[in-house]
Amino acid sequence: MHRDPAPLPATDSDARPAREASAPAANGERDPYLTQLGDRIRSLRASRGMSRKDLARGAGVSERYLANLETGTGNASVLLLRQVAGALDVPLPVVLAEVDGPNGLNGQQATEFAQMVQWLAQLPASDLARVREACRHALAPEESGDARHRRIALIGLRGAGKSTLGRALAAARDVPFVELNTVIEQEAGASLSEIHSLYGQAAYRRYEMRALERTLRENERMVLATPGSLVSEPGTFNLLLAQCYTIWVRTSPEEHMARVVAQGDMRPMEGNREAMADLRRILQARTPLYARADISIDTSGLDAATSLQQLRAQLQAAGA
Repeated sequence: MHRDPAPLPATDSDARPAREASAPAANGERDPYLTQLGDRIRSLRASRGMSRKDLARGAGVSERYLANLETGTGNASVLLLRQVAGALDVPLPVVLAEVDGPNGLNGQQATEFAQMVQWLAQLPASDLARVREACRHALAPEESGDARHRRIALIGLRGAGKSTLGRALAAARDVPFVELNTVIEQEAGASLSEIHSLYGQAAYRRYEMRALERTLRENERMVLATPGSLVSEPGTFNLLLAQCYTIWVRTSPEEHMARVVAQGDMRPMEGNREAMADLRRILQARTPLYARADISIDTSGLDAATSLQQLRAQLQAAGA
């Protein structure tokens, strides 16, 4: 099986070039644009569930440089900002869009793209939502309601109960239960941790999309449990929304953490004294995305049987 090439390892942080050095404003105040830029990068990182260490490694920059960038105290060079954007798997801000970049835009298309983004920035939030939905239908035509209702997809953070609830719902509806993480590993021929460590975030996103496309092709009826970060990739999430009836399975941050640890996974706590704060930031960043689901269920304080009963009642009321 073809594998994406592994990224070049980052050099030691002590040997970073001088161009990484922070450059605060001459009067000691933070530049408003740099502050906004840092907030945007931090939010993107949180929505993808990436630690600062992961992003620094993927971008080939030091954690110190990234910390300065996120706090608005570092004066980002175009080249290093491009590396950070690449590690986040997002395009550069429109003012830095490359004519021959990954989007394949020619000069005229790049100009039109810039004008469109500037126009969108002036729209109120309600109109933006309408434009987003129109684009989603155009790029990923939505199936009929009956077809979508035959595929139930569960979204939400790890520890919300997607797998437990998904298996029970699939058994009750007599349909297959699919864990998208398992299909991703089959597509890549490697474990999730190996995909991230060997190939990086961008390669993982490609495998995720391929896995979802394959799963949709092979299953007209199913219950699907998705990775928590899938909603951060617009193309993949829009395809899921168009082809499946989506349910946001949610719970409190405390129960998220307790359930993950109870499953024997201590990774959220290892070497991270601010694990709960990180979890809250990720949840806050992803909440607007999770909220795009057709319905939601809060499993806080509920056992599996009660959660299933409430979910089935919601699905019946929705005609799904």
